[in-house]
Amino acid sequence: MPNILVSPTGPEMSCQSWEIEGLLRLFLNSIDPRVAESSKELIVYGGRGKAARNHKAVKAIVQELRNLATDETLLIQSGKPVGKFKTFESSPRIVNASSVLVPHWSNDENFSELIDKGLMMYGQSTAASWAYIGVQGVLQGTFETMGEIAKKHFDNTLRGKIVLTSGLGGMSAAQPLSVTMHGGVCIVVEISEDKIDQRLKNNYCDIKVYSLEEAIEVANEAVTGKKPLAIALVGNVSEIYRKALKLNFIPDIVTDQTSAHDLLMGYIPSGLNLEQAKTLRTKNRAHYYQLIKESLLLHVEAMVSFMDSGAIVFEYGNNLRQQAFQAGYKKAFTIPGFAAEYLRPLYCEGRGPCRWIALSGNPDDIYKIDEIVVEEFKHDKRVSRWIQFVQEKIYFYGLPARTCWLNYDEREKIGFLINEMVKSGELSAPIAITRDHSEGSTMAAPFRETENMLDGSDIVADWPILNAMLNASAGASMVSIQNGGGVGIGNSVHSGMTVIADGSDEASERLRKVLVVDPGMSIIRHADAGYDQAKESLNKIKTGKR
Repeated sequence: MPNILVSPTGPEMSCQSWEIEGLLRLFLNSIDPRVAESSKELIVYGGRGKAARNHKAVKAIVQELRNLATDETLLIQSGKPVGKFKTFESSPRIVNASSVLVPHWSNDENFSELIDKGLMMYGQSTAASWAYIGVQGVLQGTFETMGEIAKKHFDNTLRGKIVLTSGLGGMSAAQPLSVTMHGGVCIVVEISEDKIDQRLKNNYCDIKVYSLEEAIEVANEAVTGKKPLAIALVGNVSEIYRKALKLNFIPDIVTDQTSAHDLLMGYIPSGLNLEQAKTLRTKNRAHYYQLIKESLLLHVEAMVSFMDSGAIVFEYGNNLRQQAFQAGYKKAFTIPGFAAEYLRPLYCEGRGPCRWIALSGNPDDIYKIDEIVVEEFKHDKRVSRWIQFVQEKIYFYGLPARTCWLNYDEREKIGFLINEMVKSGELSAPIAITRDHSEGSTMAAPFRETENMLDGSDIVADWPILNAMLNASAGASMVSIQNGGGVGIGNSVHSGMTVIADGSDEASERLRKVLVVDPGMSIIRHADAGYDQAKESLNKIKTGKR
């Protein structure tokens, strides 16, 4: 068998249909060395987020997909195939549940024990649902967040403003580029120099420095010249933030996107380098957690001090506040969360993170779709501006892909248009259409997407379950239900979906149904919670005035 950690490309199939072939390629793309954070360990992103439980499961998934019939459905349980059943050709080819525990036992301690026993894996969000496309996948969500901050606080631009943040992992690396896209200057702290070098190589950061003093000097020069700049600073976030306060350096915006949702694998406490942390977490986990607790308290306390000094401070969806609160810092939740503060208006209009992936491996397929998007949605300035930015800044690695936050009407339309392009031969192979889990109806996360809901329904998790069941009923190619993505085990329930546009009439019909489920349910969910904007969006749909 060829190297199974690299996705096939080209027009030839090894499965019984393009729908199944597409899912196989997405799976292998997620663990491709060019895409995954650690392909050897099957770590896709976010601390320990995986697409498969172990290497044995990888081989089994590939084998099952290559033998799967077009009227069968494969069951994936936390990254391991466990069975298949005869269903219908219009049914999902894969249904997937990952990291889901009975609520009373849904915590990191129990989950870690199950991982040690080989019974589960942490699926993150787009890792277990095989929709991961690298940093670009979260880039527009970060871009939209920074845009809303600029709109709300800084007259629609970050030009001349400094953002201090941390993390250059699979999701957090979107931060510096999103800041510079809005004209700002970003100092991003990262303890792994290897990650910094990778982000420099991929155009997400501009320069690397080794001291906070140098970072401040270079940032101030860029501000004076009104030039955007992304500065990667080698260091520990807790230490750097405290030092910045001692130097009386108060940035305009402060946040953080370390993998604090997964303290054991994703957060490095003060005083340790990466190798020391790896050794200590193995040999003395209790002491390691104590160091984490001490570091967290000082880390979040520093962020509150920045806020008290006039900086715009927010948590970026990594459960940092809750972790600090549980460690004993009672002022952690004086820091607002990004979704409630900046993204909820977008959810109320059914706008969310759609993405499409060229199964051919040919970048030209993505550029041709770009042209259609810009032409068809030229009325939507944020979409055309986004496509222009990413064409200039983003390099493809793994299967070429594009992400774009589209609204209710646009998602249904783009699915139809892409499928017609495949049918006509304009594209060299079918396209997978999927999304992030950060949607208004696909994620129940009281410390993130559903924080401070108007009606108090923050912890109601019916919505993502309904979303998954409806997507399966509508004909999605793959549907998943997961726990803990982004914010840690027990802190979220979320659902994923993918549909393959293979150019057939059947795919066109599926796309017309599936691509209204997510935006439609987002609008319904927020209208039900009492948001006037969502009620207006829903009324426009009902009356045909959208």
